[in-house]
Amino acid sequence: MAAPALQQPSYLLANLKADWTNKPLHQRCHELSKIIDDYPAKELHAIFPWLVESVFGSLDGILSGWNLRFLQARSAEYNIAMDFLDPSGPMMKLVYKLQAEEYKYEFPVSYLPGPIKSSIHAGVLPDCPLFHNKIQFPMSGLLLLNPFEYYMFSFASSLIAPKNYPPGQHGSCSDSAYFVLVDTYLKYFLPTEGNVPPSPFSDTRGTVASPAPRSPNVPYVGYGGHSTSLLKRHITHQPSVNADPAAQEIWRSETLLQVFVEMWLHHYSLEMYQKLQSPQVKEPFTPSEEHVLVVRLLVKHLHAFSSSLKQESISSSPSAHSHSSPLEELKRVVVQRFVQQKLYVFLQHCFGHWPLDASFRAVLETWLSYIQPWRYTGEKNNMQADGQNRIVPDKWASFVQENLLMYTKLFQGFLNRAMRTDLVNAKNALMVFRVTKVFVQPNLSEMIQKAEQLFLEPEHAILQRQNRVFLTPSHGGSFLSSRQPVGTDSIFKVKSHVYSLEGQDCQYNLMFGPDLRKNLNAGQLSQLMVNVASVDDEGASKQLPDCIPSENGFVLTDLGRLQIISGLRRFEIEYQGDPELQPIRSYENAFLVRLMFQISSFINARFGDHMEALCSRQDLLGSIGRHYLSSSSKVAEQRRKSPVLRQMRDRPQRARLSLRVLASYRTLLILLLLYMLFALLSFGTLSSTGLVLIVSFLYELLLNFFHEKLKTK
Repeated sequence: MAAPALQQPSYLLANLKADWTNKPLHQRCHELSKIIDDYPAKELHAIFPWLVESVFGSLDGILSGWNLRFLQARSAEYNIAMDFLDPSGPMMKLVYKLQAEEYKYEFPVSYLPGPIKSSIHAGVLPDCPLFHNKIQFPMSGLLLLNPFEYYMFSFASSLIAPKNYPPGQHGSCSDSAYFVLVDTYLKYFLPTEGNVPPSPFSDTRGTVASPAPRSPNVPYVGYGGHSTSLLKRHITHQPSVNADPAAQEIWRSETLLQVFVEMWLHHYSLEMYQKLQSPQVKEPFTPSEEHVLVVRLLVKHLHAFSSSLKQESISSSPSAHSHSSPLEELKRVVVQRFVQQKLYVFLQHCFGHWPLDASFRAVLETWLSYIQPWRYTGEKNNMQADGQNRIVPDKWASFVQENLLMYTKLFQGFLNRAMRTDLVNAKNALMVFRVTKVFVQPNLSEMIQKAEQLFLEPEHAILQRQNRVFLTPSHGGSFLSSRQPVGTDSIFKVKSHVYSLEGQDCQYNLMFGPDLRKNLNAGQLSQLMVNVASVDDEGASKQLPDCIPSENGFVLTDLGRLQIISGLRRFEIEYQGDPELQPIRSYENAFLVRLMFQISSFINARFGDHMEALCSRQDLLGSIGRHYLSSSSKVAEQRRKSPVLRQMRDRPQRARLSLRVLASYRTLLILLLLYMLFALLSFGTLSSTGLVLIVSFLYELLLNFFHEKLKTK
């Protein structure tokens, strides 16, 4: 089919806007695919920002676009949207077509995360190299982005944009089109096997232009770097002439990763956190549960991506690194250089501000995913055959050392939450169980203790290495070029990690030290262990709270009070007075209760002495009499389970007859059925009554016999 006659860009855009709301999604995507194939980049340039906004929604949240976050797989439009936005689909083809012509698009600084926005407004260059050649002079409040960057910024922003969705739209986050697209983009641009697929579109020069070259590396000394003023480092927009041809292979991978990390994680200032030494800082951004789940997806994939590093590239020798491909180099540094710092502050904020309910599970699982990279290696040979916890291989000791605070500081934060959480709720108790199960993995606690010992090594071991030069992304260097020099020992790694996140003056509390045991006193620790241990223990709920006997009954201990407050233990609430005088139950007939009480009271008053004599006998008749005529043993047994006063416990109990059982609807129904049965067998009323009495007597006699047998054992 011949290409249509060229129209002015304004007419093409106007026509698309006019048809956008009148046509179904499948027809719109079909026509857009033809337009992207047939029109040149010059004509497509004008529709690109509008199309991105129409798909992902506006940055201010007023326009919802295709509602990808609520578009579920069961929807008829799901596959249409996924095919159009696929990494090899029409939308990405449009991106590459415009990328080849080096078009630029404006993205407002006001929609960037708070710390980045504040840094730019203050005239300070953000740490991430992604922004280093995007800021215009004089300050215009806009970033100039290439098509791929603009697309990814818009895609990432749609997760955190405030949006009012129509009522009734709900579903699983993991099944939404947005969640699946994030997973698809990560697997495509950060592959665990093979290389990043080449661009499906090539212009007449045979290549798609990559972004501007990275700024020259600036050396620095010490644990952390400092931001550089824009006035001191005037960075203009540079032409897309790549100084490093090998980096062309992964520029899309680096761009996607940096956009995701900056837009999803960089919402809290590390500097402010270090000043206050606490996550209790009121900042305007509050992540949603969906946001945290997407972050967990990112963390899990980056671990899998990093773990797919080839064995020959794992060697720490400079010669091995010099022959590694850019993608392999990215795998080597991706977690530490891109994610660690911002994820740590992000999780600290969530630990301190998230509601004390079961929705914290999303944050918890994100944390546990990060501190267990060995779960995403694809290796299964470290799982023991008997089903016990897997042994953490020794090769992960370096990761534990370089992420020590992720294990220790956040663990302490979790304990603070656990002590304030309703652990009676099974979902909350399960979170405690999940953390316990992770930290009891064989060899993990030893690795953490070893890392803490390294941190406590004297400073002279570090001072000897102060003349070493390091490269940091905060000084314009690439994340790939900022690898620490070979020979940096474990002591330096641990101290560098702690000081860069907590500051040079931080007071580190050992995870296995005495200070942590002081947040946890004996009562709290006992309560925590009892709560967790009794989640599935049916017998524990039947036990009394912890208490000690006294002359006035049982007295609750501190642990007992905590058990009652948490709902883990309780006293049985039951009637402790005269059983004959307890309130009429719903399963009893009120008239019969009162009638039977009058009859039994008359009998007890008339024959009370004879019943006492019968119950005092030690033969079979005495045993039968005690079973039918005395409730003192049963009442005493019940009262021993409750902290009643000594006077009530020692109150004398007389033998007496109780006929209240005959007022129960259950008893009346059984009697009715028995009389009907005997009537069918041609028994009269008197004979049926006699048989009922005989059957009842034999039944109770049998029960009494077995009861006495059990008491003698």
